[in-house]
Amino acid sequence: MKSSLLACTFAFCLFAGPAAAHTPAPPPSAPTAAPATRDLAGLAAAIERGLRPSVVAAGEAVPRWTLQQRMAHHKVPGVAIALVQDGQPVYAVGYGVRAAGSAEAIDADTLFSVGSVSKMITAATTLRLVAQGRLDLDRDVGDYLKSWRIPPAPAIADPRVTLRMLLSHTSGLNVHGFEDYQPGEALPTLLQTLDGKPPAKNPPIRLQYPPGTRMDYSGGGIMVEQQIVEDVAGQPLEAVARAQVFEPAGMRRSSFDNPLPASRGNIAHAHDRNGARTALPRGWESFPEQGASGLWTSARDLGGFVAALLRSRRGDGLLPPALFAEMTTAVSPGRRGLGPELAGAGVARRFFHNGSNDSYHAGIEGYPQTGFGFVILTNGANGSALRGEIRNAISDALGDGVKPPIRTVAADAAAPGWADYAGTYRLDPAVPMDVRGALADWFDYDALTIETAADALLLRLPDEADAKLRALGPTRFLGAGAANSAELEFHRDAHGAVRALSVIAGDAHAYYRRQPAQPARADGRAATP
Repeated sequence: MKSSLLACTFAFCLFAGPAAAHTPAPPPSAPTAAPATRDLAGLAAAIERGLRPSVVAAGEAVPRWTLQQRMAHHKVPGVAIALVQDGQPVYAVGYGVRAAGSAEAIDADTLFSVGSVSKMITAATTLRLVAQGRLDLDRDVGDYLKSWRIPPAPAIADPRVTLRMLLSHTSGLNVHGFEDYQPGEALPTLLQTLDGKPPAKNPPIRLQYPPGTRMDYSGGGIMVEQQIVEDVAGQPLEAVARAQVFEPAGMRRSSFDNPLPASRGNIAHAHDRNGARTALPRGWESFPEQGASGLWTSARDLGGFVAALLRSRRGDGLLPPALFAEMTTAVSPGRRGLGPELAGAGVARRFFHNGSNDSYHAGIEGYPQTGFGFVILTNGANGSALRGEIRNAISDALGDGVKPPIRTVAADAAAPGWADYAGTYRLDPAVPMDVRGALADWFDYDALTIETAADALLLRLPDEADAKLRALGPTRFLGAGAANSAELEFHRDAHGAVRALSVIAGDAHAYYRRQPAQPARADGRAATP
């Protein structure tokens, strides 16, 4: 594939700066921060020639790949990237083509579906209304809903849901995500989506947990947020977002329209895992759940959005400084803010959000202390893996130590006590949900089993294939399979007995106590918990 650098070869491409959203409160005093100016040429070089994996096996050197090599490897025809410096969008570039077999190059203005990154635009739209006094983060959303109501849940004593809960995925509502709609399929209205009525493909959006008690990612909750915005503003989300976010942030190409009309032009087409065009004859799917996953946007536009958010901290951005601080403060018992995921500390503190539909994978990230940010957009089903490798390259070039390669070590199955790890472990419900955090969302298993193999430990989970753990030390292992984003730490007590293990993801910990030995099955394996 031939890369398209927008007529700016290897240098950076400048944006027109977006207008300030409104007159904000005075900014807080500026903290000590890392230098705002980065080596853009070095960042561009890293993006083009510095990709690497997240995990490196014992004894292996860290490989370095070119972007073109990895686009070909992952069969992703097109990528667009934007960089933000000191709260200003400064660089945007496209690589590859809009559709496999065509000569139409990706550029900074090519439209991509960005999946759940849409939630960040919806969150910013909602928070703008909060800043204007039209919404309150902690008021019962039933006071705002007119066209639809959250149905009662008799088993839940306090069903009160607030916007703070919806934005932080602590509302207790169901429906994690939504399926894509192919060309020719009927699209549901917002009310049909909320009630799970045809042609909607999702179940009805209903309360499943007491609001505020656990973090459980809910695209369904974001659709309730969309209904609130539309009921209060008296306009569709598209119109409200355009006035509140698109125009102030200079997002001239962005739209929640679904299906996206071909007349918009310069659209990245959908591709399957083999790199072949899909969603034919049109060439792209539809995402009627606009607030949760329906945004079409470009690298240039999203770069402008990240920049406008970052400038909020100093008082000339999209949100008042105090509200931006709330947006980027974790809401217990999870680690999400009012829209974004959060991680890191000091100059490495960051907000981010990834998005994945069948054929498109996207990600944004911003560093409030330094004003740095970036955007990655792809148009292939394998784009999430490519996105991670690009993100690693940017991290290495920044030098902030945010995403160093994880190096495994050689497992020693002959070591004393290796066999002690085998057994069944059951989740300890006494550990507070604030400690368990986001693991309650994506690693919600009451029990798990560890088995020993010739050279590894195997993790067995209900209804999942056995996954081979990779050693990080004598008691710590890198997860795999359903635990791929976690590590497992075994706990051996003062008597030498393995009594528990922790599943760890960031600062979230789930604690599993070892159970008495289970009787063996006929095939010699431990009984399933």
